[in-house]
Amino acid sequence: MFLGQRFAVHGLARGSHVLYKKTVYWGAMSAPSFPQRSPLVGTTAALGAVPERLRPVLWRGDQMDSAVGRALPTGFVALDAQLPGAGWPRRTLTELLLPHPGVGEIRLLGPCLTATQRQGRLVMLFDPPAKLSAHALAQLGFDVAQLLVVHTRARVIPGSDSLWAFEQALKSGHVGGVLAWLPPRLRADRLRRLQLAAQAHDGPAFVLREWAAQQRPTAAPLRLALRAGGADRLELKILKRRGPPLASPIVLTLPPVLSDALREQAWRRQRDMAQPAPQVVEPHAHEPSRVGGPTRVDATPLLAATFISLV
Repeated sequence: MFLGQRFAVHGLARGSHVLYKKTVYWGAMSAPSFPQRSPLVGTTAALGAVPERLRPVLWRGDQMDSAVGRALPTGFVALDAQLPGAGWPRRTLTELLLPHPGVGEIRLLGPCLTATQRQGRLVMLFDPPAKLSAHALAQLGFDVAQLLVVHTRARVIPGSDSLWAFEQALKSGHVGGVLAWLPPRLRADRLRRLQLAAQAHDGPAFVLREWAAQQRPTAAPLRLALRAGGADRLELKILKRRGPPLASPIVLTLPPVLSDALREQAWRRQRDMAQPAPQVVEPHAHEPSRVGGPTRVDATPLLAATFISLV
């Protein structure tokens, strides 16, 4: 029917304006009344209870996400106390930022990855920046024969995607734990794809990136910055987590991989660096230089040991 035609529909009086079939414009007739909604009772309490009912899908920013069933213990009590769910998350990416390889990242992740191996599940390593020492990995509890190391940067096929294998491993659902060293300056959309793929991965998924990446946003729900805190010590700062921010860093004692002699040498060097260097007084032109006088202490920072055999 056309707009403005006068017709009686369903017993309505003639003169009503019919817009469409079985649709009536009421004109001067009084508008229908709707029941008034009662005011909310206990609004604050109701809003506070909603996140609790919807967990683990929903969490509050001022509270730690308590998805305990989905987390895996890290092996460090101090770190578990500051992570949502008290451990490494599953079905999501965990991003670790390093100033350089070898600050202790393998020893940090070792307890979780070795526990995954003991459950009979596969652990895959993608694009490690240097050759791994089987002896050092075995000392940490890894079953070296069951580790699968994948190198994707060779570019055997021109134009191939180095992250394709990592993404497929996450999507497969048949891998227990994955650890990948990502290429520098990775685009945000590529990291977002990996995060979406990790939702199908029922296990820990760790990605290692360069230190400068902390200036850019990330799709990973958990981001940590690592740096060496001395011999067999790791300083860890949580940059992003599902919970309130953590201002102070966490210092962890890592399993030793140095021999006793090298560990003692590292402690002596760290102790000497903590002491102020003696001031060197330059001799005047007419004074002969003193043999065996004070020398300046080398202030080169101590680098953490990489995974090579030092025993």
